[in-house]
Amino acid sequence: MDEIEIPQYFICPISLQIMKDPVTAVTGITYDRESIEQWLKKAKGTTCPVTKQPLPSDSDLTPNHTLRRLIQKWCTENTSNGIDGIPTPKSALSKNHVLKLIRELEVPCLCINALKKMEVLAKDTNEGNRKCMEEAGAAKAVILLLIRCYKEGINLGLEEALRILYLIWTPSSEIKALVNENYDSLDCLTWILGLEIENPVVVKTHAMLVLKRVIEVANTRMLEILKPEFFKEMLRVLKLKISQQATKSALQILIEACLWGRNKSKIVEANAIFDLIEFELEKPEKNITELIVNLLAHLCSCADGRAQFLLHAGSIAMMAKRILRVSPATDDQAVHILSLISKYSATREVLLEMLRVGAVTKLCMVIQADCSRFLKEKARGVLRLHSNLWNDSPCIAVYLLTRYQR
Repeated sequence: MDEIEIPQYFICPISLQIMKDPVTAVTGITYDRESIEQWLKKAKGTTCPVTKQPLPSDSDLTPNHTLRRLIQKWCTENTSNGIDGIPTPKSALSKNHVLKLIRELEVPCLCINALKKMEVLAKDTNEGNRKCMEEAGAAKAVILLLIRCYKEGINLGLEEALRILYLIWTPSSEIKALVNENYDSLDCLTWILGLEIENPVVVKTHAMLVLKRVIEVANTRMLEILKPEFFKEMLRVLKLKISQQATKSALQILIEACLWGRNKSKIVEANAIFDLIEFELEKPEKNITELIVNLLAHLCSCADGRAQFLLHAGSIAMMAKRILRVSPATDDQAVHILSLISKYSATREVLLEMLRVGAVTKLCMVIQADCSRFLKEKARGVLRLHSNLWNDSPCIAVYLLTRYQR
């Protein structure tokens, strides 16, 4: 290519490469579409790279078909000289086309076909397509369709609708308002999780991924009125082990919910702690263990949670074994759980159980391991708190008990 003189007007002023999809900006300068879109994406209210005139980020870019055909013809004529041909780019998605598909969602006989067409558009890696769908309100239309399916008991098209929503979801003010105006979006997704349908793994995994995003934009009021049935469904997802993604989303949702209202009590009342311990005893992936221990730490901060935790015969032993074996985050939460138990639920039987199953030994190991200073201090605090009972144990070094007297 170095020996061939490329016409100057074939070159993009930004990339300095032959343009594959030339488009003309409102300033009259032609650029390659990918280059100018990236330029506009960097900052709103930027300037034209050549003229320095104002060029808003939502500027219209007009395809320069004549120039594209000239470039394609020139490339074809020079293939023998090592010039690659340039395929005709796909036409940009128009907002009117998306609006037409949205209208068809409201027509029963056209709905499924419209969903399939929208799914193809949503899967396209072209950011322009997704932006166009966002501007046309496609996400809101699909949410309303799912709510309508829930209210009418229709389960056709759920797979396509959920996949579309997952792919084009953006936490826009419109979506936030729709989610927080009523409880239907949560009820709808909970209903889908309980359905007996074809391809349940795909449908319910996408339902959980969308539900996680709904929870992320829900306001305080919405999070404080989550129903007991909602938490039971999250725990059912964990029991069924639908997929790794669904499991992770369910745990993340429960952790987020713990921060609001009486949700911790509702989760405990749903028998969550027993289920979580049983799940963890099956030795899941480390990232799942981190989430389980994090959630248990939240639930053990209330009296009912600690009581339920101690009812499980393997709870303290399991927690002790996870310390120094998973991650620093898990170490922190596991030691925190043992600290809560030792401060607020420390009957003689519980303290002897901690000694018998190795929890006390693990706390000693934390002090001597390469851990954060904060974690070491927390472990020392637990040991110091009950040194009178544990001081005859061979697992505790004499210097710890003499140095940290009660």
